Amino acid sequence: MGTLSASLNIAAQSLLAEQTAIQTTSNNIANANTPGYSRQITNFDEQSPIQFGNLNVGTGVAVSSITSQRSAILDLRVNQETQTQGALNAFLSAGQQIQSLFNQTTGTGLQTPLTNFFNSLSQLSANPSDPNTRQAVLTAAQNLATAFNQSANNLSTIQRSQNVGVTQSVSQINTLTTQIAAVNAQVSEATGAGQNAGPFIDQRQQLINQLSGLIDVSEIDAGNGSITLTTNSGAPLVVGNQSFQLSTQTSPSTGFQNVFDQGVDITSKITGGQLAGQIQIRDQEIPGILNNLDSLASNLANAVNTQNQQGFDLNGNAGGSIFVPPPASGTGAAANLAVAITSGSQIAASAGPAPGNPGDNTNANALLAIQNQPIVNGQTPLNAYSGLVFKIGNDVSSAQTNQQAGTQVLQQLQDLQGGVSNVDINQEAANLIRFQTAYQAAAQISGIVDALMQTTINMVPGA
Repeated sequence: MGTLSASLNIAAQSLLAEQTAIQTTSNNIANANTPGYSRQITNFDEQSPIQFGNLNVGTGVAVSSITSQRSAILDLRVNQETQTQGALNAFLSAGQQIQSLFNQTTGTGLQTPLTNFFNSLSQLSANPSDPNTRQAVLTAAQNLATAFNQSANNLSTIQRSQNVGVTQSVSQINTLTTQIAAVNAQVSEATGAGQNAGPFIDQRQQLINQLSGLIDVSEIDAGNGSITLTTNSGAPLVVGNQSFQLSTQTSPSTGFQNVFDQGVDITSKITGGQLAGQIQIRDQEIPGILNNLDSLASNLANAVNTQNQQGFDLNGNAGGSIFVPPPASGTGAAANLAVAITSGSQIAASAGPAPGNPGDNTNANALLAIQNQPIVNGQTPLNAYSGLVFKIGNDVSSAQTNQQAGTQVLQQLQDLQGGVSNVDINQEAANLIRFQTAYQAAAQISGIVDALMQTTINMVPGA
């Protein structure tokens, strides 16, 4: 009876084990198309044998655990690459908007207004006494000032939109860290109770992946299934079941929103995710372009004003400023550039009093010559502008190249990750048959043992 009872117990344990494996396999098949789901496997352990006479006899099988198939290294690499892609995508989105502001093929930018301004001066030098030609110079100057104003204002608009984006990204980050902290507690609780924490880990990993698209994230194993999340600079985001909320405060120097963690300004230390790209555009790319535009507008206006003051206008008066003098520092020169004169007759084309020499074009030629003078950081106006446009295009092109390369790397990592975690329907179907066969065999053993026990019972007198 002892031996038959042991055999019946082994069969019963096997039925339970194979039933659990079938349930796990069924769950895998059901979640084959569930985003972020990691294939689960049932782990069997051989039970400790018992001594029967001089023999060690096996006592069957038991399910030791159900585990999700994940690669911590691949998860980490996917998150790291997602951070890089998040920053590049945000940079490119705004960078392409900036590039469109200086696209000569669509008629935007300063190339045409600059060229037209110097062309009008060339025509003035050929016919300095013609009122229509003088009016054309005034119109070209006004168009040039307007083009500077529009370029600077459009850049500022994009900059402000990125500032709003920073606030929105911080809000999204806080929502995700709150969710991650809650799931983190569930993982820790399930792990501590010896339960399958796989579904919670899958959910947490999905949330961390979304978080990585927004900000640089560093993950630390805190034990018992729990993790700690910080930025790469060490600012805490999630510790156990607690999330640390980021906040934004207006910078007194820029008027834009800076990012704070626990009262510490971490704006300049954010290196990954959408937030990093938005900050880079807002605090580095656009200020650099505006500085170059201001330099071009300021130096050009000062050079034109200085030269015009060396001559005499059509009425014989000493020339004044054609453009409103820009600020001494140059800051804001592009956004505020304006024409100071109201009549073409005020343009000082002559080197002497015009009434006595209306055909004199000496100073008009000197004004025209400014286009070939290195007045903007050692460059001519047009070359300085071309250099600015080249830098914008080069920055966008480099970001595009890096993004395309990064997309391929991320796809390869996700494919490798999928090879470990994704459900293979064919494999699960084969497993289902294997477990089904084992279950049927265990059931058959149970039936045989039951019959043998009945026979044994019937052999007992009086039974």
